[in-house]
Amino acid sequence: MNTSARFTPSAIPTAFSALALLVSLSACTVGPDFQRPAATASQHYDPQAEQRFDMGKRLDGDWWTALRSPKLDQVMRRAIDGNLELAAADATLRQAASSVAAAEGALYPQVDFAATAGRQRTHNGPQPSVSNFYAIGPRVAFDLDVFGGNKRRVEEQQAATDLQRHRYEAAYLTLTGDVASQALLLASANAQIGAVQTLLANDTKNLDLVRKAQQSGVSTQIDVSLAETRLAQDRTLLPPLAQQRDAARHALSVLAGKGPADWIAPDFTLDEFALPSNIPVSLPSETARTRPDILQAESELHIASAAVGVATANLYPHVELSASLAQAASGNGGAALWGFAAGLTAPIFNGGTLEAERQAAVEGYNAALARYQQTVIQSFGQVADTLQSINHSAEQDQAQSDALRAADTSLRLNRQAYAQGENSLLQVLEAERAYQQALLGQIQVKTSRYLDAVRLYVALGGNAVGAHDQRLASRPAPTTL
Repeated sequence: MNTSARFTPSAIPTAFSALALLVSLSACTVGPDFQRPAATASQHYDPQAEQRFDMGKRLDGDWWTALRSPKLDQVMRRAIDGNLELAAADATLRQAASSVAAAEGALYPQVDFAATAGRQRTHNGPQPSVSNFYAIGPRVAFDLDVFGGNKRRVEEQQAATDLQRHRYEAAYLTLTGDVASQALLLASANAQIGAVQTLLANDTKNLDLVRKAQQSGVSTQIDVSLAETRLAQDRTLLPPLAQQRDAARHALSVLAGKGPADWIAPDFTLDEFALPSNIPVSLPSETARTRPDILQAESELHIASAAVGVATANLYPHVELSASLAQAASGNGGAALWGFAAGLTAPIFNGGTLEAERQAAVEGYNAALARYQQTVIQSFGQVADTLQSINHSAEQDQAQSDALRAADTSLRLNRQAYAQGENSLLQVLEAERAYQQALLGQIQVKTSRYLDAVRLYVALGGNAVGAHDQRLASRPAPTTL
């Protein structure tokens, strides 16, 4: 039976009155409205470690410029532009933004166009008849979303987009920290290689002196053997340092999105870096708003909150309006048909499925809240550890400088005493060993201080929030064909 009716103008007011009534109901949105977690009340990371820092100030601009290396800035820009992890994060973010647009489509009327045609045989008379039929026309359907289920789904997708944006920022922060760290490790390896090469030159000079002394009868073959042994031992120091240098250079190539053979990073030296004298350290309440990992956890909490709203809306009736207008014909007759309908679907009994799904969503929110709080606490612990590490590295640097000066004095005195025949070659070699260890130790401690500064900038968020907006601003305008 064809239930469509012919169009009559008198039906319009009644239809639109019903539509207005149902639309007015759609203002209701069930479920919790997300509230951003309150900022932490803590004003300190570690009061004992904060005494030497400028607390309460925010970082401005690109954090790595504090190291004052133009070469580092050039490599950093190349890595930001070419890094494939950032490219993947950018594409994932744009994918999430498209999912928001797709979810928002459910908030608007859905218009479709349909056409059917066929041939039918009917038996409603003395003789069966065969006729052609067709129907063509648009159909409009609109989900009133009376209890806000679709709105919560849009909110959920928007929070997921925020999550991907913060993941991009986290990748950006990790990238910049890794580039700076690898550049410093490369510079440290070069400095240690230079120190070992100087040591080997001294070992070679000592061996020549001992051999000449042995030929003149002043020293023995034992002294020559000791000098040869020390030279052979010191040569073993070079391969590990060369490996550290090459690994750091390869890592910089990979971070820049290139293979080690396709792009070779420039050499760095420790002398071209400057240790930041005063690093701004934001308060914990500010750090909670500037660290991408905390913002990721906050977005996950928002997603969980919206999921509770979706599950709550599923407990309530679902109302949909539909209308159609078609030109239809069968046999020799045709007519313009229209239809208007409202559908209501309400859950009555489903074995507790919907209630269980809502309870699961609530527990998912509680789990996300706990993860958020744990992320905040861990971030504060990371900052506190880095602050203490900077303090202890400064103390170690002072102690290492004192040790180097003492070793240099001891080596000079032992060489003078050996030249005057007052001590043995073994004492000179031991003094050289102590000086070598002190020199390499000073380079390592200096490197550690630079790396601690990098880790602190990263732990404070590295001003990474908004990095994707900067990428969009620097992206060239699309060309038109």
